[in-house]
Amino acid sequence: MAITTDPKLTGETVELLQALIRNQCVNDGTAESGFEDRNARVLRDELEGTGVDMELFEVSPGRTSLIARYPGTDPDAPAVCLMGHTDVVPVSPDGWSRDPFGGELVDGEVWGRGAVDMLNLTSSMAVAFRHVIRSGKRYPGDIIYFAVADEEAGGAHGAEVLIKQQWDVLKCEYVLTEYGGIPIESANGRTVLITTSEKGIGQRRLTIAGEPGHGSMPFGTDNALVTASEVVRRITAYNPKANIDADFTARVKAMGFAPDVEAGLLDHGRITETLQQMEPRMARNLHACSHTTFSPNVIHGGVKTNVIPDKVILEVDIRTLPGETNAEVEAHMAAALGDLASRVTYDEIANDPSTKSPAYTPLWDALSGAVNAAYPETTLLPSMVTGGTDARFFRERGVIAYGAGLLSPKVSLEDFFTRFHGHDERIDTESLALTTQLWLDVLDRLWD
Repeated sequence: MAITTDPKLTGETVELLQALIRNQCVNDGTAESGFEDRNARVLRDELEGTGVDMELFEVSPGRTSLIARYPGTDPDAPAVCLMGHTDVVPVSPDGWSRDPFGGELVDGEVWGRGAVDMLNLTSSMAVAFRHVIRSGKRYPGDIIYFAVADEEAGGAHGAEVLIKQQWDVLKCEYVLTEYGGIPIESANGRTVLITTSEKGIGQRRLTIAGEPGHGSMPFGTDNALVTASEVVRRITAYNPKANIDADFTARVKAMGFAPDVEAGLLDHGRITETLQQMEPRMARNLHACSHTTFSPNVIHGGVKTNVIPDKVILEVDIRTLPGETNAEVEAHMAAALGDLASRVTYDEIANDPSTKSPAYTPLWDALSGAVNAAYPETTLLPSMVTGGTDARFFRERGVIAYGAGLLSPKVSLEDFFTRFHGHDERIDTESLALTTQLWLDVLDRLWD
């Protein structure tokens, strides 16, 4: 490693991350959850006394975000926003080895929900932002720190509203947010993935109809639950054609797979078979990065044990590839269901197209220089994140938005993927040190 990180800043990032984890800002998707006001006020207190302009915005009760803006010296220079969300997803405590909200530091790792997604970035951005202000250093462009609520449930109580209503305080040309910075070593050299795009969301609520009857006489009845089980089976089995584009090809070639695996992943006729033979954690991500995906995740039906249900509601999480339209989602569903399509009616839960920012911009160049300060002779690769982030709201306004960060070699790509929304989520302090320094190095290079 070529750079020296600041132990004091690393310690501040660790302590702030622990505090954010312990605030338990759990977002279960309901308007009454989240409690992000707790983390917003902690972050406000962290910036208190710096003299920076900042304000809390409460979109709905308890759903508070923080926006702080440090002005640059040139009003015509591009502004950059450091955006981290303050909410986390629910946990199943029985699956954890430690208290998921303890924020414990054990053997050089901070444990807890949000340690990876994404309170580590939110805390490291705050520490770097505060350090710049305290140092008195000025840059040509404004620097914005945006600690936002409700990312984990789509942004209706956070970024979606605030970008519309508070654009005067959020206006920027560049955004850095989750997630990238995973170093990959192979015979072809070292690469680091930087997120430039994310999949779209085309979630659907399906209603499957049947006929009610008495549970004691099921023979020949039109049980909606039985039909729904076949609907679930068909959706799960449906596997549309892969999209093996330039970004996916570059990523596969950088990962150092055996030649036959690499060839299989880049062959439309062999990719599914190849994925089935791979380590499951890696296969899931590569499949999601190359396919539109369909996951039936919620089902409601039936009213009583002895009543045959006449209606079942099924919610399907659909994630679309760049360029796919709503009409193509409907076509996918029709193809998946076949002759059962006429038995199903649809409602949209969410419909957000995939978004993408171009690589090789001034921000990309700044990231490349900053990453190479830590890992010399490293190539940055554009990458797609399979879930949704608040970056999409900025991209819709023409803002360049990248998912970044910088991890240590202690975290493998496979392990990193499983820690998102998984049990025993944790991050090592070396990664926190590298990421805190990354933001400072990017700012030093952005306006050169």
